[in-house]
Amino acid sequence: MGLTSDKVLVSAVVLAVVLFLATVWLWPRLARRGWRPVVGRVGLLLVTQVALFAAVGLAANRSFLFYGSWADLFGQEQEMGVVVDHAAGSKDVRVVGTQAVDVPGGGRPSVGGQIQKVVVEGERSGIASQAYVYLPPEYFQEKYAKRTFPAAVVLTGYPGTAENLIKGLKYPRTAYLQAKEGRMQPMILVMLRPTVAPPRDTECVDIPGGPRVETFFAEDLPKAVSETYRVGTKARNWGFMGNSTGGYCALKIALHHPDRFAAGAGFSAYYKAAEDVTTGDLFHGDAALRRRGDLLWSLDHGKAGNTSFLVTTSKKGEGNLKGTREFIRKVRSPAQVSSIVLDSGGHNFNTWNREIPPGLVWLGERLRAD
Repeated sequence: MGLTSDKVLVSAVVLAVVLFLATVWLWPRLARRGWRPVVGRVGLLLVTQVALFAAVGLAANRSFLFYGSWADLFGQEQEMGVVVDHAAGSKDVRVVGTQAVDVPGGGRPSVGGQIQKVVVEGERSGIASQAYVYLPPEYFQEKYAKRTFPAAVVLTGYPGTAENLIKGLKYPRTAYLQAKEGRMQPMILVMLRPTVAPPRDTECVDIPGGPRVETFFAEDLPKAVSETYRVGTKARNWGFMGNSTGGYCALKIALHHPDRFAAGAGFSAYYKAAEDVTTGDLFHGDAALRRRGDLLWSLDHGKAGNTSFLVTTSKKGEGNLKGTREFIRKVRSPAQVSSIVLDSGGHNFNTWNREIPPGLVWLGERLRAD
């Protein structure tokens, strides 16, 4: 049974309730003096508390999808060492599975679109990563057969899983509904997590002597997707968006690569690369590389590109309000910046689900299909 399955959650809740009732029932018998009753009381309290903690943790994880599987929870990677047999027409992408979109008629690609599970291997970076590609219904319709589509890279936070973007943040469903209701143009979404060199949080940095994560996202990924799907290769064809760590990466890649991405949207983003136990030594004493990871410094000292940015925060509940205001203030022409500022909203899926629909509409207005 999977970590997020109903059976696991129900079993944990039932076990917690049974242990609680057993504690109440057996407590009088264990009220005597002596080491055995004491051990019995301690044991009952301990297993009951563990069961309650597990039930609450499973419920929270099912709601927010912090971890997508048991292997993810325990820091194990199930799909390391994937041998990639490259398909004809592309040497960098292999489709390994498909699934329907959770919309009416989703079983038919020409009606509901399709989600393809792929493995992308970076030609320059040497990084291989799993991703999900959402293809809108129009992609499969005859009247759009010769049309290219705009595309957006979508990143979750750290240490999230790519499944979070489908199940928790509902990107494919939201994109489908917004296009169906005429609010945005059909768009391809390339969904993955920023942790392409697990378990390390690389902050989308080309680490000296380490994984070249920025190269993977800025160069390898759009090139591989454009060679496999009907997506243009110009900056006006590509956007980047994400939440938390993924939001920082989206803004950073769009800021430093305006020739590759016309727009970047950061939901609850921060503006300077984290450096902690999860990242390790990202910069190896390279002061210029560290400054480059500071987006506010880069806005002050770098050349402004013709890029559009969207940043989000809330007046209560988010810790990035001050940084977001600074980012907005520092953006210089010809770049443009927009914002979503909620009255209240924490750093969680509920907040991001309030920002993603208008964020997708905003992005769709700034990208072009050739």
